[in-house]
Amino acid sequence: MSDTAGGAELVGVVLVSHSAAVAASVAELATGLAGGGATAPVAPAGGVAGGGLGTSAELISAAAAAVDRGAGVAVLTDLGSAVLTVKALLAEGDELPPGTRLVDAPFVEGAVAAVVAASAGADLAAVMAAASDAYAYRKV
Repeated sequence: MSDTAGGAELVGVVLVSHSAAVAASVAELATGLAGGGATAPVAPAGGVAGGGLGTSAELISAAAAAVDRGAGVAVLTDLGSAVLTVKALLAEGDELPPGTRLVDAPFVEGAVAAVVAASAGADLAAVMAAASDAYAYRKV
């Protein structure tokens, strides 16, 4: 898997869920739908270290570091306490790479939109906007 498109650095995406299986599945779906060619770096951060349900600051920090390529990191979350954990990490200032942002977006649709936009070479603001715009996707 490549993490550059035409030599440009790509925005990384971290998917934080209370379940490791959900985070990994959404990451697989989003990267699969991003199409061929370069795919932005994506990392799931689900569950807690022992494999149970919950969120782990350590797993989130490690995932963000793993996808950071210098163009920023977009973090999407599933539920409230995941949001609080990411906000706490951002407030600490040194736990996440510079340019890491929490994205207000639906988890699945937002993840797909973020990964597609990042894989196309969009900057962090455009990746965040694409993910947030997923709130407007109507099913009926």
